Amino acid sequence: MTPDVVSVEIPGNRDDVLKILKRTGISGVPVLKDGKIVGIITRKDMLRKSDETQLGLLMSPNPVTISPETSLGEAATLILKHRVRRLPVEEDGTLVGILSVADLVTGIAQLKFRDEIKDQFTSTTFAVWEETPLSLVGRIMEISGVDAIPILDSDGILAGIISERDLIKHSSIEDSVETSDFSNGTDDDEWTWESIRDLHTMSFGVSRVKLPAKPVKTAMITSVVSVPQNAEVSECALKMKRARVDQLPVVNSDKKLVGMLFDRDLIRVLCPAGAR
Repeated sequence: MTPDVVSVEIPGNRDDVLKILKRTGISGVPVLKDGKIVGIITRKDMLRKSDETQLGLLMSPNPVTISPETSLGEAATLILKHRVRRLPVEEDGTLVGILSVADLVTGIAQLKFRDEIKDQFTSTTFAVWEETPLSLVGRIMEISGVDAIPILDSDGILAGIISERDLIKHSSIEDSVETSDFSNGTDDDEWTWESIRDLHTMSFGVSRVKLPAKPVKTAMITSVVSVPQNAEVSECALKMKRARVDQLPVVNSDKKLVGMLFDRDLIRVLCPAGAR
């Protein structure tokens, strides 16, 4: 586990959380109230609830926690079962660390698993064109639930990759004023004095996390680390650790993209056979 945990307190500021995610590159932070963990705020939460500012509504509440004595296999099983990327580690009700998918990948790199990734660990994938607006890529990522998308050039060649981390890095806070119409009138009496009298509008400020409309090629990572289909599990884990990435494109003998290897798929090697 990582013992030095970056956390935030309720009540707190959403903009400060965004700064933490940008500065550190981590994908989420525990939320504490009176010293006790009450939730997790992730990059997905920031992008999905772009106009929410209250940490209590922005966070995912009641996170699954583990103890320092939890086995790696049990931890990996919990991460996959609950579809999370991190498990806060508690001891006597106190947060003492956090175990992330990246921590488990580091462990896999050290344990020398010789299994080949092939179809057992790789996921089918899709890609987007390098001229696709970044704001649209963010929406596609939200709908599909993926953490990263390969980017192709006009010739269909892998040109880069974009992840949630890159989206957060290029996001900004946009403040605007919106107007709501609270009319009590109906279509039948829209020209009556009562309808005009009962027409009310209210203006209010809105602050949301926004992605620019510039092409994804301006934000994607171009130095892509890929692996062949017969790569070994621990070899891939080591590449992920060294490159500090959450995923690796999988290519065939012709160097064409055939799938993606995500860190969350890789940690299945730690689970008991029946839980993979």
